[in-house]
Amino acid sequence: MENNIEKLKKLIDSHNNIVFFGGAGVSTESNIPDFRSSTGLFNKKLNRKFTPEQLVSHTFFVRYPQEFFKFYKNNLIYENAKPNDAHKALASLEKIGKLSAVITQNIDGLHQASGSVNVLELHGSVYRNYCTNCNKFFDMQDMLNLEGDIPYCDYCNSIIKPDVVLYEEPLNNAVVNQTVDALSKADLLIIGGTSLVVYPAASFIDYFNGDSIVLINKSNTGYDNKASLIINDSIGKVLSQAVLE
Repeated sequence: MENNIEKLKKLIDSHNNIVFFGGAGVSTESNIPDFRSSTGLFNKKLNRKFTPEQLVSHTFFVRYPQEFFKFYKNNLIYENAKPNDAHKALASLEKIGKLSAVITQNIDGLHQASGSVNVLELHGSVYRNYCTNCNKFFDMQDMLNLEGDIPYCDYCNSIIKPDVVLYEEPLNNAVVNQTVDALSKADLLIIGGTSLVVYPAASFIDYFNGDSIVLINKSNTGYDNKASLIINDSIGKVLSQAVLE
């Protein structure tokens, strides 16, 4: 019987407008942990128990900016992370004209670091930061280099916010429109490194109108019944074998 890697290779060979939709599992192979693994921070200091989702919520950013930035810098920024085989394989597919877009829920910029150009960042990026008052731009290093626990704008002294979508905040409309457009035009959708439980991001795959969906994830998802091919394995290993070897 034909193995799953060969099936994936044939699907890639027979399609020319592929879209990849990825989540945290793509970056964990670059040693970036899912932030949900962190819990119980600041319980003693603030005399409250916060879930990881609450720690990256708009409310927490506004009410407890010092604790927000401590968690953010320690758990969501990984300056030394490098692209892994999954990122490299996707960049290779884009370079040969097979892959039209990468849609990612990650904020680490590793797809761009690997050479991918058309990357749609549903949840923003740690590399972009803006003053909440005057909108002055700060790249990640500029923001980290500012003195104090809370980054304040050196022009108007207002707080700087990372350009990441926090819980309770809407997604960027332009990115959403580009995502819907890319998915609606794709002929093959490869979903990897995500359990498809984060909404509204996961709901966008319903806009896909092509003929085949490939699901690559270490565990099962609620969308397995819609897939033409399911591979429960490492996303980097699978894409590397299917594309780079």
